[in-house]
Amino acid sequence: MAAKKHQAVVLGTSWRIRSSFRSLIAFLITALIITAVYLTQDSIGRVLELDRTDGLHELSECNLFSGKWVFDNQSYPLYKEQQCTFMSDQLACEKFGRKDLSYQNWRWQPHQCNLPWFNATALLETLRNKRLVFVGDSLNRNQWVSMVCLVDSWIPPKLRSMHNNDSLNIFKAIEYNATIEFYWAPLLVESNSDDPVNHRIPDRTVRIKAIEKHARHWTGGDILVFDSYLWWRRPRMKVLWGSFESPDDAIYKEVEMLRVYEMALRTWSDWVEVHVDKTKTQLFFVSMSPTHERAKDWGGDENCYKETGKISEEGYWGSDSDPKMMRVVEMVLEDLKTRGLNVQMLNITQLSEYRKDGHPSIYRKQWEPLTKEQIENPSSYADCIHWCLPGLPDVWNELLYAYIVHQ
Repeated sequence: MAAKKHQAVVLGTSWRIRSSFRSLIAFLITALIITAVYLTQDSIGRVLELDRTDGLHELSECNLFSGKWVFDNQSYPLYKEQQCTFMSDQLACEKFGRKDLSYQNWRWQPHQCNLPWFNATALLETLRNKRLVFVGDSLNRNQWVSMVCLVDSWIPPKLRSMHNNDSLNIFKAIEYNATIEFYWAPLLVESNSDDPVNHRIPDRTVRIKAIEKHARHWTGGDILVFDSYLWWRRPRMKVLWGSFESPDDAIYKEVEMLRVYEMALRTWSDWVEVHVDKTKTQLFFVSMSPTHERAKDWGGDENCYKETGKISEEGYWGSDSDPKMMRVVEMVLEDLKTRGLNVQMLNITQLSEYRKDGHPSIYRKQWEPLTKEQIENPSSYADCIHWCLPGLPDVWNELLYAYIVHQ
């Protein structure tokens, strides 16, 4: 009897050991499967990460700027217009009456990979103790507002601030000691359009060799994002040799625009070469943001007014976008590369060409009262240059984020 009892105890113990062993094996197998899946996903993620190469637009595995728009109302928009503390009335289309909000739901899908998902916390951690500075015109400001909105809701109100000082606007994430800044310099070099408010001057003049007045505000920035295109759109420009303060001693000359544009970019590139620490500073140049002021380009009637759908023709290129100006930018950036300084172009032009639906049109704050003629003809005052937020500039910042965080 004792032997049977002992045998039962041994069998019970043995069963429990075998059962525990099976449980352990099952646990280990499950852990291995989870680890394998994680590592596989991680390796896929690493394949999608970006790497700087010798080509101007080349990436290690994928050209992020070649792709298509995919409607995605599950993941987009990345934030709500009314929840962005620092939204601009120039870009708040829903606030000013736009009812069709589908422009907020388009996701950019590169042909060969996926854009890394925008993670505000990861960006802020990358920006800890750093300055991200946007320099340029109102399209660059459009992108800056977008970037501020993308991170704004992730920061408690008491741990963020906004400071405006003439041409310089500074958003600060206090906990990270990080700033996201915008500096108004629409032509990069000095001009008579440098006032951040009163700059609509028909007789535009540039001081082509002068940049220090502006550059001192972005000197020391850790990530610099430049653009300059919109304010150059005229056949000829007046160039000043001398000073705006001493007009009697100044020399003025009318010069063909493309030549003046190259001269200004050469002045900018010389400053970059001398003053930027290439071991720690990331440099970007945003290509031209297309306008949709001529509906005949896509078979429409007037301009972007009432447009609610994208252009589906692959490779569509509007008549307002100047390939010659893009080639000038590429040439200057290539020359900088031979001098040991890499400036990554964010080539947003083609992907933005498709988005005739994304402009504020008439849905924005009007800074001056509308005339009777304008009210009767809304397309006459439609803004087909800037972009609604949330919207297209968020994708520009997703591209920028991919380089900053996943380089």
